Amino acid sequence: MAPPMSAGEFLDALGAEGLTVVEVGDWRHHNRNHKGPWGPVHGVMIHHTVTRGSAPTVEICRDGDPALPGPLCHGVITKDGRVHLVGYGRTNHAGLGDDDVLRAVIAEKGLPPDTEANTDGNRHFYGFECENLGDGEDPWPEAQLEAIVRAAAAVCRWHGWTQRSVIGHREWQPGKVDPRGFSMAWLRKRIEKRLRETGGE
Repeated sequence: MAPPMSAGEFLDALGAEGLTVVEVGDWRHHNRNHKGPWGPVHGVMIHHTVTRGSAPTVEICRDGDPALPGPLCHGVITKDGRVHLVGYGRTNHAGLGDDDVLRAVIAEKGLPPDTEANTDGNRHFYGFECENLGDGEDPWPEAQLEAIVRAAAAVCRWHGWTQRSVIGHREWQPGKVDPRGFSMAWLRKRIEKRLRETGGE
Protein backbone atom coordinates (compact mmCIF):
# COMPACT_ATOMS: atom_id res chain seq x y z
CA MET A 1 0.00 0.00 0.00
CA ALA A 2 1.31 3.43 -0.92
CA PRO A 3 -0.60 6.34 0.56
CA PRO A 4 -0.24 9.58 -1.39
CA MET A 5 2.20 12.16 -0.14
CA SER A 6 0.64 15.29 1.33
CA ALA A 7 0.26 18.39 -0.82
CA GLY A 8 3.12 20.00 1.08
CA GLU A 9 5.35 16.99 0.54
CA PHE A 10 4.47 17.03 -3.17
CA LEU A 11 5.44 20.69 -3.42
CA ASP A 12 8.69 20.06 -1.55
CA ALA A 13 9.55 17.02 -3.69
CA LEU A 14 9.15 19.01 -6.90
CA GLY A 15 11.24 21.85 -5.51
CA ALA A 16 13.96 19.46 -4.38
CA GLU A 17 14.21 18.22 -7.97
CA GLY A 18 15.10 21.74 -9.10
CA LEU A 19 11.77 22.56 -10.75
CA THR A 20 10.14 25.97 -11.06
CA VAL A 21 6.72 25.53 -9.50
CA VAL A 22 3.72 27.85 -9.82
CA GLU A 23 0.93 27.43 -7.26
CA VAL A 24 -2.44 28.14 -8.88
CA GLY A 25 -5.17 29.28 -6.50
CA ASP A 26 -6.14 26.93 -3.70
CA TRP A 27 -4.65 23.92 -5.51
CA ARG A 28 -4.08 22.00 -2.27
CA HIS A 29 -7.84 21.60 -1.74
CA HIS A 30 -9.04 21.48 -5.36
CA ASN A 31 -9.89 17.86 -6.18
CA ARG A 32 -12.56 15.29 -7.03
CA ASN A 33 -12.33 13.40 -3.74
CA HIS A 34 -16.12 13.45 -3.37
CA LYS A 35 -16.32 11.11 -6.39
CA GLY A 36 -14.12 8.37 -4.97
CA PRO A 37 -10.95 7.56 -3.06
CA TRP A 38 -7.48 8.96 -3.75
CA GLY A 39 -4.94 6.20 -3.17
CA PRO A 40 -3.27 3.89 -2.74
CA VAL A 41 -1.05 5.40 -5.41
CA HIS A 42 1.15 3.29 -7.65
CA GLY A 43 2.57 5.50 -10.40
CA VAL A 44 2.79 8.64 -12.48
CA MET A 45 0.86 9.21 -15.71
CA ILE A 46 1.97 11.59 -18.47
CA HIS A 47 -0.46 13.28 -20.87
CA HIS A 48 -0.54 15.93 -23.58
CA THR A 49 -3.20 18.62 -23.49
CA VAL A 50 -4.15 19.26 -27.16
CA THR A 51 -3.96 22.98 -26.36
CA ARG A 52 -1.82 25.97 -27.29
CA GLY A 53 -0.68 28.69 -24.91
CA SER A 54 0.31 28.39 -21.28
CA ALA A 55 -2.46 30.48 -19.71
CA PRO A 56 -5.43 28.79 -21.43
CA THR A 57 -3.81 25.39 -20.91
CA VAL A 58 -3.47 25.93 -17.17
CA GLU A 59 -7.01 27.32 -16.97
CA ILE A 60 -8.66 24.35 -18.68
CA CYS A 61 -6.61 21.86 -16.69
CA ARG A 62 -7.70 23.55 -13.48
CA ASP A 63 -11.37 24.09 -14.34
CA GLY A 64 -12.15 21.37 -16.89
CA ASP A 65 -15.49 21.70 -18.68
CA PRO A 66 -19.09 20.59 -18.03
CA ALA A 67 -18.43 17.15 -19.52
CA LEU A 68 -15.22 16.61 -17.53
CA PRO A 69 -14.92 18.86 -14.47
CA GLY A 70 -11.49 19.87 -13.20
CA PRO A 71 -8.96 19.50 -11.96
CA LEU A 72 -7.75 17.41 -14.90
CA CYS A 73 -4.34 16.67 -13.35
CA HIS A 74 -2.10 17.58 -10.46
CA GLY A 75 0.47 19.57 -12.41
CA VAL A 76 0.52 21.26 -15.81
CA ILE A 77 3.96 21.34 -17.43
CA THR A 78 4.10 24.23 -19.88
CA LYS A 79 6.52 24.64 -22.75
CA ASP A 80 8.78 26.91 -20.69
CA GLY A 81 9.39 24.09 -18.22
CA ARG A 82 7.32 25.44 -15.34
CA VAL A 83 5.07 23.12 -13.34
CA HIS A 84 1.72 24.72 -12.49
CA LEU A 85 -0.02 22.99 -9.59
CA VAL A 86 -3.79 23.04 -10.21
CA GLY A 87 -5.13 20.35 -7.90
CA TYR A 88 -4.28 17.77 -5.31
CA GLY A 89 -6.09 14.57 -4.46
CA ARG A 90 -8.28 12.71 -6.90
CA THR A 91 -8.25 14.39 -10.33
CA ASN A 92 -9.92 13.63 -13.67
CA HIS A 93 -6.87 12.61 -15.68
CA ALA A 94 -6.55 8.85 -16.05
CA GLY A 95 -10.05 7.46 -16.38
CA LEU A 96 -10.65 3.74 -16.69
CA GLY A 97 -7.74 1.57 -17.79
CA ASP A 98 -6.38 -1.94 -17.83
CA ASP A 99 -5.99 -3.84 -14.56
CA ASP A 100 -3.15 -5.89 -16.08
CA VAL A 101 -1.25 -2.66 -16.71
CA LEU A 102 -1.80 -1.57 -13.11
CA ARG A 103 -0.46 -4.89 -11.83
CA ALA A 104 2.63 -4.48 -14.01
CA VAL A 105 3.18 -0.94 -12.71
CA ILE A 106 2.88 -2.12 -9.11
CA ALA A 107 5.36 -4.93 -9.82
CA GLU A 108 7.54 -2.54 -11.86
CA LYS A 109 7.64 -4.94 -14.78
CA GLY A 110 7.25 -4.47 -18.51
CA LEU A 111 3.79 -3.31 -19.52
CA PRO A 112 1.31 -5.58 -21.29
CA PRO A 113 -0.93 -4.17 -24.05
CA ASP A 114 -3.80 -2.08 -22.69
CA THR A 115 -6.85 -3.96 -23.92
CA GLU A 116 -9.43 -3.28 -21.19
CA ALA A 117 -10.95 -0.29 -19.42
CA ASN A 118 -11.99 -1.80 -16.11
CA THR A 119 -9.92 -0.06 -13.43
CA ASP A 120 -10.14 3.42 -11.88
CA GLY A 121 -6.88 5.17 -12.76
CA ASN A 122 -7.82 8.45 -11.10
CA ARG A 123 -7.48 6.68 -7.77
CA HIS A 124 -4.02 5.26 -8.36
CA PHE A 125 -1.93 7.70 -10.44
CA TYR A 126 -0.41 11.12 -10.09
CA GLY A 127 -1.09 12.99 -13.34
CA PHE A 128 0.90 15.58 -15.28
CA GLU A 129 -0.65 17.29 -18.30
CA CYS A 130 1.94 18.67 -20.72
CA GLU A 131 1.20 21.59 -23.03
CA ASN A 132 1.27 20.25 -26.60
CA LEU A 133 -1.11 20.01 -29.54
CA GLY A 134 -0.51 16.27 -29.71
CA ASP A 135 -0.40 16.26 -33.50
CA GLY A 136 3.08 14.76 -33.74
CA GLU A 137 4.41 18.05 -35.14
CA ASP A 138 4.14 20.50 -32.26
CA PRO A 139 7.65 20.64 -30.77
CA TRP A 140 8.63 19.56 -27.29
CA PRO A 141 11.19 22.12 -26.04
CA GLU A 142 14.07 20.67 -24.06
CA ALA A 143 13.09 22.77 -21.03
CA GLN A 144 9.69 21.09 -21.04
CA LEU A 145 11.05 17.59 -21.55
CA GLU A 146 13.52 18.08 -18.71
CA ALA A 147 10.69 19.30 -16.48
CA ILE A 148 8.63 16.20 -17.32
CA VAL A 149 11.60 14.02 -16.39
CA ARG A 150 12.19 15.87 -13.13
CA ALA A 151 8.53 15.97 -12.13
CA ALA A 152 8.15 12.23 -12.64
CA ALA A 153 11.46 11.58 -10.90
CA ALA A 154 10.39 13.72 -7.93
CA VAL A 155 7.35 11.54 -7.30
CA CYS A 156 9.25 8.30 -7.91
CA ARG A 157 12.12 9.35 -5.66
CA TRP A 158 9.77 10.22 -2.79
CA HIS A 159 7.92 6.90 -3.03
CA GLY A 160 11.01 4.79 -3.74
CA TRP A 161 9.73 3.79 -7.18
CA THR A 162 11.77 3.17 -10.32
CA GLN A 163 11.14 4.64 -13.77
CA ARG A 164 8.86 1.67 -14.49
CA SER A 165 6.22 3.38 -12.35
CA VAL A 166 5.88 6.11 -15.00
CA ILE A 167 3.49 5.43 -17.87
CA GLY A 168 1.78 7.32 -20.67
CA HIS A 169 -1.96 7.67 -20.94
CA ARG A 170 -1.75 5.65 -24.15
CA GLU A 171 -0.28 2.75 -22.19
CA TRP A 172 -3.20 2.77 -19.75
CA GLN A 173 -6.43 3.37 -21.62
CA PRO A 174 -7.31 1.79 -24.99
CA GLY A 175 -7.73 4.36 -27.74
CA LYS A 176 -5.59 7.07 -26.16
CA VAL A 177 -2.53 8.38 -28.03
CA ASP A 178 -0.94 10.71 -25.49
CA PRO A 179 1.71 11.74 -24.99
CA ARG A 180 2.53 11.96 -28.69
CA GLY A 181 5.90 13.17 -29.96
CA PHE A 182 8.30 11.00 -27.95
CA SER A 183 8.35 7.38 -26.84
CA MET A 184 7.69 6.39 -23.26
CA ALA A 185 10.67 4.03 -23.39
CA TRP A 186 12.88 7.02 -24.18
CA LEU A 187 11.31 9.06 -21.38
CA ARG A 188 11.73 6.26 -18.86
CA LYS A 189 15.42 6.00 -19.75
CA ARG A 190 15.84 9.70 -18.98
CA ILE A 191 13.95 9.29 -15.71
CA GLU A 192 16.12 6.30 -14.79
CA LYS A 193 19.23 8.43 -15.34
CA ARG A 194 17.78 11.24 -13.26
CA LEU A 195 16.93 8.86 -10.41
CA ARG A 196 20.56 7.72 -10.29
CA GLU A 197 21.48 11.30 -9.53
CA THR A 198 21.06 12.89 -6.11
CA GLY A 199 18.23 15.26 -7.05
CA GLY A 200 18.06 19.01 -6.89
CA GLU A 201 20.55 21.44 -8.33
